Amino acid sequence: MIDGLIAGRIYGEPERRTDKGGKSFTLAKVRASTAEGEVLFVNVIAFEARVCESLDALRDGDSVALSGSLTPRVWTDKQGIVRPALDMVAHRLLAVPASLDY
Repeated sequence: MIDGLIAGRIYGEPERRTDKGGKSFTLAKVRASTAEGEVLFVNVIAFEARVCESLDALRDGDSVALSGSLTPRVWTDKQGIVRPALDMVAHRLLAVPASLDY
């Protein structure tokens, strides 16, 4: 596990779900860029109520910065190209709605 900070834009809409035990959580995807300009998708899951509520309020394209536990992985796109990705269990969130971006 790696503690990390990622920044990017919400990709799609965050989704609130409930597990079999009745505990709610939120899933989101963040589109981030590497220093080389490559796009990296971060799959985010949040369990803490304040982080879930903040993620739920965001919409596609909103800027966000998250800190939490990162797990690197790879996936294969439709063209068969292997791409990097990150999974994050988010513990903290800082967001700026797209309407307020400078």
